[in-house]
Amino acid sequence: MLESLHVKNLALIDEQEVSFSEGMNILTGETGTGKSIIIGSINLALGAKADKEYIRTGADYALVELIFSLNDQQCAQVREMDLPVEEDHMLILQRKIMAGRSICRANGESISAGQLKNLAGCLLDLYGQHEHQSLLKPAAYKKMLDAYIGEEIGALKAQLKVRLADYRKCEEELESQNADEAVRMREANLLEFEINEIETAGLDPVEDEQVERKYRKLANARKMKEAVYAVHALTGYEEEGSAGLAVGHALRELKPLSEYDTEAEPLIEQLTDIDDLLNDFNRAIAQYRDSLEFDEEEFVHLEERLDVLNHLKSKYGERISDILKTQEEKQRALDKLNHYEEYREQLRERIEEQKKEILLLCEKISNLRQSAAVPLTEKLKEAMIDLNFLDVEFSISVTTMEESFAADGYDKVEFLISTNPGEALKPMWQIASGGELSRIMLAFKTVFADKEGTDTLVFDEIDTGISGKTAWKVSEKLGRLSRNHQIICITHLAQIAAMADAHFMIEKKVVNERTVTNIREISEDESVGELARLLGSGSMTQAVLDNAREMQEAAQKVKENEHVTFGNKKMKFGK
Repeated sequence: MLESLHVKNLALIDEQEVSFSEGMNILTGETGTGKSIIIGSINLALGAKADKEYIRTGADYALVELIFSLNDQQCAQVREMDLPVEEDHMLILQRKIMAGRSICRANGESISAGQLKNLAGCLLDLYGQHEHQSLLKPAAYKKMLDAYIGEEIGALKAQLKVRLADYRKCEEELESQNADEAVRMREANLLEFEINEIETAGLDPVEDEQVERKYRKLANARKMKEAVYAVHALTGYEEEGSAGLAVGHALRELKPLSEYDTEAEPLIEQLTDIDDLLNDFNRAIAQYRDSLEFDEEEFVHLEERLDVLNHLKSKYGERISDILKTQEEKQRALDKLNHYEEYREQLRERIEEQKKEILLLCEKISNLRQSAAVPLTEKLKEAMIDLNFLDVEFSISVTTMEESFAADGYDKVEFLISTNPGEALKPMWQIASGGELSRIMLAFKTVFADKEGTDTLVFDEIDTGISGKTAWKVSEKLGRLSRNHQIICITHLAQIAAMADAHFMIEKKVVNERTVTNIREISEDESVGELARLLGSGSMTQAVLDNAREMQEAAQKVKENEHVTFGNKKMKFGK
């Protein structure tokens, strides 16, 4: 059950903490006091979409915290979601909302808003203000029937979804094969050319790395050898303009001068030394040149191979493994074109086989629905009678439409109802009024709560469009439901508020020139006064108060001396 709610800096709420009780928790207040903020805060704590507009003006964040005490089944469900549960079966959910983001925690561990939403289904069932309008949408009926059936139909629908995806894929493939002969020939010729281009290259999955490595090495060796050849030529005695020839020529011009001037001899000696050094250097550079290894033929071969590989990569993939994979894909495509009719026939056979499997699953799903429709019809009819549909006739129609199968089967599910004697059954969405829809939805909630074992049910204005005796019947139904479930209910009707085991007043006040919404549990006498207000009397006379007290006493008699089990505790209803 929901033990408590803590809200801070949310809309008109400054900071509030509410401790809920077992049984019937009633929330009332004047119009505009912010009653829906309470339900909205519960929704936010359970993963509803958050908006920075929720943050109270002047605050940096809004905070909502829920504390649940879990039964054994809920503990197991929460643990299946890989979420933490305390040894005392307590679960604390917290959500902090800031501009642009929110932080969610379960017992102190960070979780996603999506995980919070998954939690909501096993912790409580929340009836929003306009939820009854879903009964006006025929598409909702199938979902409601399936929810009643539970896990068995869910498993079958999961299988059906997989089968249907394969079926649709094969259908699309078959449709894509409807090409004319000329187009197929063009595609086949192109594929043959591309496959041959790849095959002719004789690719090795790792050769691109090897070829590039060898090419880089030889390219560097080639550059070195070219440089050394150039140096040998520039410093040798063979090329015109080389240093060796120039020094030799200069020496020949200088030597005769010694015959005329002895001072020229030192210059001749220096130039002779230069000639000797240059000659020694030229021999050394020639030896170094000859020691360098460079295979011109291999270099050209590697260069040509790299050109081939890079060309293929530009067309078929960044790596050789990608190119080979592309070759396999193109080969399969070519095989399909070469065996076009055979392939189409294989697809048709596969589609027919898949269709049989789909129809078999649809039949199993339909059988489950038709079997479940009978007891669900009886339970819903009984619940509706309790809600003052005295002459109601109700039926769930499950019609098979084999050629219209989808991910949820091939059934059309309709809810048929007649609320007046002598009137034929008609689709619910055609004839039900707003007040009737509210009661019908309550009937569904009560039946599903017993089926699913939901501990806590939250109702936001279940009393839309009802009054008088019908309102009292709704009150009685909620009172009986609260024997085995925790009910949290916002209401405008005194008949429903009279059933309270805990009555909370929601008020709007101005504090320090700012509007705030407060919620507090009120005493029995205050509850009588609130019932009198809800009865709509302009003046609070003793007669009005006596009427309100009588209504409260009558409500308690519905539950008086009822000993029931709620969670792991026994409780007695009545003040």
